[in-house]
Amino acid sequence: MSRLREYFNLGPVFGYFFRKNDPNRKTNFNLRMMHGINKISILMFLIGIIFIIIKRLF
Repeated sequence: MSRLREYFNLGPVFGYFFRKNDPNRKTNFNLRMMHGINKISILMFLIGIIFIIIKRLF
């Protein structure tokens, strides 16, 4: 059971969305756009997984 819990651990995913900016890290436009696209792709993946699960159940 603990392996299953580790498999579905979403803590790092939510940590990626709600982390604070590091003032010591230099940012530029390309880096901000890359993180924005990553966030959109993670959301789309999670929505797709939820859709597939719901479709299989009903």
